[in-house]
Amino acid sequence: MPASPHLPADTARDTARAEGAPSFSPLYRQIKGLIIGGLQAGEWKAGEAIPSELELAARFGVSQGTVRKAVDELAAESVLVRRQGKGTFVATHAEQKIQYRFLRLVPDEGSESLGRQLLDCRRQRAPAAIARQLQMRSGDAMIEVRRLLHSKGLPVVLDDIWLPGALFKGLTAERLEQHRGPFYGLFEAEFGVHMIRAQEKIRAVAADAETAELLKVAVGAPLLSVERLSFTYGDKPVEFRRGLYSTAAHFYRNELN
Repeated sequence: MPASPHLPADTARDTARAEGAPSFSPLYRQIKGLIIGGLQAGEWKAGEAIPSELELAARFGVSQGTVRKAVDELAAESVLVRRQGKGTFVATHAEQKIQYRFLRLVPDEGSESLGRQLLDCRRQRAPAAIARQLQMRSGDAMIEVRRLLHSKGLPVVLDDIWLPGALFKGLTAERLEQHRGPFYGLFEAEFGVHMIRAQEKIRAVAADAETAELLKVAVGAPLLSVERLSFTYGDKPVEFRRGLYSTAAHFYRNELN
């Protein structure tokens, strides 16, 4: 997004229309779209401060209140983070309160951080079913990651993760092993891919022999199958994962707002 000290309201509306926003979209939603456009273009990176509301208002030629409403909505969606007395920053999965917001498995008692065990990381050609999810062509380069998450030494999640190879060149098992935080923090810090939202499909399944061995449950034991499609800016899908959750001592938590 080009840096402009002043963008009249009419121009802001025209730009928003050009970016696909409907003509009847409220002005603050159009400003929200322009801010997202700047994030998508890499103008403000994860963890960096964005300009003040006053500066953004002057830039887009709108009122400060209009900018505040746009920023409020982005903060509610965890795309931006407000810090009292410091300003507004691009959310990052390295931040404690954000890094596990996509992981909804909670112990029946207390709280915990899950341990991680990498089982596999390899490059392959995209199977047709996975390629469709990620809007790729069948046979395109893809990275497949398999891991276990542990609670108190016992496996509770088996994750299979598929990533577009073009976006994650250089991702190896060694880099995943060396990274101590969540994978999403690594993705944004080293590959510039920021996951901002996800869609999930949840169903009950029975453990097959391979899964039962890995999760240390009986064959046929009930599990939750959680399929997640994660998106970056512009609603571009950049990760598909299928997790099998053992819920003997955990539950899946969702908050409805």
